[in-house]
Amino acid sequence: MKIGFIMDDLRQIDPTWETTSFLMYECNQRDHTVYFLEPHDVYIRDNKVVARMRNISVRPNLSMAEYWKALIQCLDQEELIFETVTDLDVLFLRKDPPIIYEVMEILGPVNDKVFMINSILGQLNGNSKVYILNFPEIIPDTHVSRDPRRLKKIIDDFGGDMVIKPLQGHGGHGVIKVSNRDQENLSSLINYYVRAGKPYPERRPIMVQEYLKNVKENGDVRILLLNGEILGAMSRKALPGDFRTNVHAGASAFKHIITPAQKEICEKIKPKLIKDGLYFVGIDIIGDKLVEINCVSPGGVPRINLFDNLKLESKVVDFIEKKIVESK
Repeated sequence: MKIGFIMDDLRQIDPTWETTSFLMYECNQRDHTVYFLEPHDVYIRDNKVVARMRNISVRPNLSMAEYWKALIQCLDQEELIFETVTDLDVLFLRKDPPIIYEVMEILGPVNDKVFMINSILGQLNGNSKVYILNFPEIIPDTHVSRDPRRLKKIIDDFGGDMVIKPLQGHGGHGVIKVSNRDQENLSSLINYYVRAGKPYPERRPIMVQEYLKNVKENGDVRILLLNGEILGAMSRKALPGDFRTNVHAGASAFKHIITPAQKEICEKIKPKLIKDGLYFVGIDIIGDKLVEINCVSPGGVPRINLFDNLKLESKVVDFIEKKIVESK
């Protein structure tokens, strides 16, 4: 098969802990032809969606370190291959958030002609933190607004700690805990996040969500789902003095055994994920509440592999191979 990966600059990542590198490695091991492209490489030519790609296929059975060195050498050769995107069998959309809407718009017309993981429409719908509102009965108390007075009243009326989140972003960037006990800073923070100095239509809506206290003691759980089924999981705990459980924010990861309550959450969201073409996602759970769904470049495979002695990337590639066989 011909398998493409849209990703950020591969020279800037550590393949040891990067889910994309494990997926690329597994595809290479199975003798698939693997291509790499960045978002700016996609364009239109003669009414067709085309991309500047680099063939990063190398010989199999290398260690990850050797594989990555050989892969980077392929990039350094500057040998571009101009492929019609529909010549690919599979396209992994693995660029870190936020998504680039122009790229998604260009790829949209071929969404049904190339198996994309995840689908264009699914990522457009699911990339915002607002997507969890499809499941109101299993999420924390959540509000979204661009009105500073309304947001401050929500926090004052709630009476306890709450979390402010930008609707776009990843890795815990911009996520802060606020309280009505610190009125001066609270008003300033809300005004900053919504850009209160701008006219109302130009302000930025933000999410205000109930702070779940057990995150401090127990952390959260990242569960990877493949076609709605549980692929693997790990627990995460924040650094001392921080509440964010994102590994990119310095949190530690641990082995985790999935509970019945967590399995029930996965079952509840499964039909919607499959319907939206969100085949490979990472969800974050605190206690018995779903707090986030990550459908844009979800991570966790290397660490879960380490904790549970698994090869989750093998199951992902099994899945896409099956999909391609079924389509033909």
